[in-house]
Amino acid sequence: MNKVILMGRLTRDPEVRYSQGENNLAIARYTLAVDRRFQRNSDQSADFISCVAFGKAGEFAEKWFKQGTKVAVTGRIQTGSYTNKDGVKVYTTEVVVEEQEFAESKNAAAANGVPQDAPHPTPSAASGEGFMSIPDGIEDELPFE
Repeated sequence: MNKVILMGRLTRDPEVRYSQGENNLAIARYTLAVDRRFQRNSDQSADFISCVAFGKAGEFAEKWFKQGTKVAVTGRIQTGSYTNKDGVKVYTTEVVVEEQEFAESKNAAAANGVPQDAPHPTPSAASGEGFMSIPDGIEDELPFE
């Protein structure tokens, strides 16, 4: 079984390209900074995980994800290799995104420096699967965060 679950913050805005051909397919690439639970004296306290989202997931990332956004991602690890222009073989490892969603409220995102004017829909509302949109301001009325 090849299953990955990550939660972290985007290190920069997603880089999105579209495939050539009849059906343009969105391909979004982004890096998540995922905090480590434990750290040694001077070791880095986060891992930087490359993620790639295809199709509707790529379009969603392009529209809604910005640097600093905290997201939860599930997917699978994919490895590969290529030879660069200098003739050196380069090995790659990335997470192919199967599901992605916001991992914090709009208010928490604003407190962490993510612009609040950018709408933060629920993934189900943005995907058009017939779910009701959650109205703005409802988070202020909840007894928990």
